[in-house]
Amino acid sequence: MHSSAVFLIEFGAIILGLGLLGRFAGRFQFSPIPLYLLAGLAFGEGGLLPLGTSEEFVAIGAEIGVILLLLMLGLEYTASDLVSNLKTQYPAGLVDAGLNAVPGALMALLLGWGPVAAVVLAGVTWISSSGVIAKVLGDLGRLGNRETPVVLSILVLEDLSMAVYLPIVTALLAGAGLAAGSATLAIALGVAGLVLLLAVRFGRHISRFVSSDDPEKLLLVVLGLTLVVAGVAQQLQVSAAVGAFLVGIALSGEVAEGAHNLLAPLRDLFAAVFFVFFGLHTDPASIPPVLLPALALAVVTAFTKIATGYWAAKRAGVSAKGRWRAGGTLVARGEFSIVIAGLAVTAGIEPSLGPLATAYVLLLVIVGPLTARYTEPAAAWIARRRTPSEPRPAQAPAPDETPKAVQGNGPA
Repeated sequence: MHSSAVFLIEFGAIILGLGLLGRFAGRFQFSPIPLYLLAGLAFGEGGLLPLGTSEEFVAIGAEIGVILLLLMLGLEYTASDLVSNLKTQYPAGLVDAGLNAVPGALMALLLGWGPVAAVVLAGVTWISSSGVIAKVLGDLGRLGNRETPVVLSILVLEDLSMAVYLPIVTALLAGAGLAAGSATLAIALGVAGLVLLLAVRFGRHISRFVSSDDPEKLLLVVLGLTLVVAGVAQQLQVSAAVGAFLVGIALSGEVAEGAHNLLAPLRDLFAAVFFVFFGLHTDPASIPPVLLPALALAVVTAFTKIATGYWAAKRAGVSAKGRWRAGGTLVARGEFSIVIAGLAVTAGIEPSLGPLATAYVLLLVIVGPLTARYTEPAAAWIARRRTPSEPRPAQAPAPDETPKAVQGNGPA
């Protein structure tokens, strides 16, 4: 009874604290993710007040948080959207991967962490935060801008690439050999392709089967289906997150919209718990030694994301101002960078990877909204400074005016 009471007090305090932090972030119009990470650091090992009995439940809640994050992401897109994006925007996706994954991989190799950590850190620096960017676009009133479809296309391609990337990382972290890793990847690609095929051809039937006018039944069926598929995917060494993402893609129309509205509060709750859980497993004392590499990586990948957005928007025929806005909007990293780093932390690959990822995300989740707002004005200011000022032409006097030099010389 005593441990049960302590658990309720601890977990209730966590949820209450997260709610207050979320309200504080909302008042100042910035993402609450860095505050959630800091809360995890405060309650974890080496923090101000380490948790006791509720840590195991927080770990389960964090896993559900990852599943719901990917499910909600999949609900945003239909299979036809993904196919069309692959056909038209894949060059932008390749440029995005090259410019932003390579710095992370090189940093891991320079730090002597080995090839597996390099693949993980490449993913951390590659994936932008869809949640933060969507909120920033809404706050700045840019949802109808011409560059916004370019930004969303890049985010879609990044999210879809996780269906391939996560199984690779999972196999590497599990220490699977080349044959086992290839088999895992083949299974993941086969499952993803099968789900996309079923979603394109039979999406209406799947949605009709899941659909219900009763919100309670719809919530239970969608959530239960997602957890079952995620569990099966994890059993096949594919990744529970990928399974949840594919369930979201398979649902469309009114079912997707209804499920989105019902699951959004649950997603927010368990996603917040996930960020706290990640912070719990990061010792605050381990962050200062990796702060400089994290800062260097943040600066480099902020510029590479701006370059990615600029190039993609230019390719789409967007004006110069829109190109800079697109680039600045893509800078923020957040939930998916932490998801990827969390896999490595759980596997115990490199002790410093978690602290570096935490510091890196903290920096860019704060800087991202600022670059989205100020990259275009800053680029315009620099352009004006570089352009030499032209001398003003002499202004001719108006027809009814007499030049000052001869004023008073005429007849009275």
